[in-house]
Amino acid sequence: MNNKGGQAATGLRWSSLTVAAVIIAALIAAPVLSVFSNVFTGGTSETWTHLSETVLGEFVFNTVVMCVGVGLGVASIGVTTAWLTTMLDFPGRRFYEWALILPMAVPAYVMAYVEVDFLQFVGPVQTGLRELFGWRAGDYWFPDVRTVGGAVTMFMFVLYPYAYILVRAAFLERAGGMLEAGRSLGLGPWACFLRVSLPLARPAVVAGTALALMETLADFGTVSYFGVQTFTTGIYRAWFSLGDRVAAAQLAAALLAFVVIVLSLEFASRGRARFNNTSRQQGAPARKRLSPGWGLLASFACFMPLLLGFLLPAGLLLQMAFVEGDAQFGPRFLQLARNSFVLAAVTAVLAVVLAVVLAYAARLARSSLPAALNRIVGLGYAVPGSVIAVGVLIPVTRLDAWLAQAWQAVFDVNPGLILTGGIAALVYAYLARFLAVALHAVESSLGKITPSMDDAARSLGFGKWATLRRVHVPILRGSLLSAALLVFVDVMKELPATLVIRPFNFDTLATQAHTLAADERLTEASTAALTIVVVGLLPMIILSRQILKTSRRKD
Repeated sequence: MNNKGGQAATGLRWSSLTVAAVIIAALIAAPVLSVFSNVFTGGTSETWTHLSETVLGEFVFNTVVMCVGVGLGVASIGVTTAWLTTMLDFPGRRFYEWALILPMAVPAYVMAYVEVDFLQFVGPVQTGLRELFGWRAGDYWFPDVRTVGGAVTMFMFVLYPYAYILVRAAFLERAGGMLEAGRSLGLGPWACFLRVSLPLARPAVVAGTALALMETLADFGTVSYFGVQTFTTGIYRAWFSLGDRVAAAQLAAALLAFVVIVLSLEFASRGRARFNNTSRQQGAPARKRLSPGWGLLASFACFMPLLLGFLLPAGLLLQMAFVEGDAQFGPRFLQLARNSFVLAAVTAVLAVVLAVVLAYAARLARSSLPAALNRIVGLGYAVPGSVIAVGVLIPVTRLDAWLAQAWQAVFDVNPGLILTGGIAALVYAYLARFLAVALHAVESSLGKITPSMDDAARSLGFGKWATLRRVHVPILRGSLLSAALLVFVDVMKELPATLVIRPFNFDTLATQAHTLAADERLTEASTAALTIVVVGLLPMIILSRQILKTSRRKD
């Protein structure tokens, strides 16, 4: 009997759970593989030749400029605000330490719509300047927002929280004792920052900046609205305007290459050097109380990113929705909200279920295969939505054609599009993009459950599925809800994949906001955009509470 049990344990690596994990990982990786397969088997189309001779250089140049600009801006704002709120004491510090993450609730494309409306020629800023100084058109110069520089600025103030959160955590966890040692050696505040704190936080700076760059590369709404030619706008044009799936796949592969470069740089940065805290003292040191003048300056430095990244766009949306009024509000808005909420809810539930299967398979496996598969699935979040969309549509369209032929051969009736014409392909794209979010949350929580609980469950006669259902799931309930919420919010905000894959005459809050804003009907788009922001605030509130708890423990 013991021998039989040993065989079962040895064969667990190819149990039904492991097989399910392999199938899930293969399906999630299929869109990216589909993109690469069309690059190598599709040949060189006339569209690709035309694009390479005309706009491909512009795509590359704009992408590089945005990556450099956004990277420098995000790192600068994130490090500065993290240092101020962690190491110094000034008026409003406790408010800023959690409020600085709120710009993450505002999608970049929503901020772009609002800021352009605020700063354009007929907007309140330029109108106020003309009325104040008596200027007319041509009497003054005002920067054009709809440029590459304008897009970089938008991304900076929306995405800096990625660096802020990670860098602040690094300062809280590792900088305290080393700073005390540096001060004992006679280093001043700036020398301590440059020679002690910043090197310790370098991995966090690079990781946060890399996350911001991946969001920048994946964006479609902002660059499309600003008229900036990038790979995402080129993919959309090649697919819809030119109808060339091979050219769209080749552009998607080029965009994916940029993502791989960013990930490689982040990995190489971590691998070349080690900055470890060798001090026994953990946590942040006693904060230095600033004088009133310097305290006011520090408060202003924290207030400006919060103002430009959250307060201003949220305030303008509220004004448009409740003061000026939204003519689209009513049955049409309710239909859009229902579409968005149903898609987000279905995807969130499926993502959590699949994440539990993948994480549990890796926990029970006697080999490293499921864990390696989970790492492959985890890369899905780094793949832009436009790439996922092309990778999903190509095989699904072929499958639809095969199913239609088979159906007609059997029933002598052409059913038309079965998968492509519904929301199944859209949900599949969302899962390929956002399953990694749920998987990370489930893996981290499942790893905190001691293996002895599995042994105790088996001693009571529970199998692996009964153990999962009656032991692990109740313990993981809070983490599963958090994972579902994160996926729900990501799906609500997602734009490029939705624009490409959505069924005919099917809109969501995100696509509606983009369409109306592109037609310069921002007031009508305000309610949809504001709803997306409000939903995005939910995980930010949870994260803010966590930051406050961490800060109080460190204090």
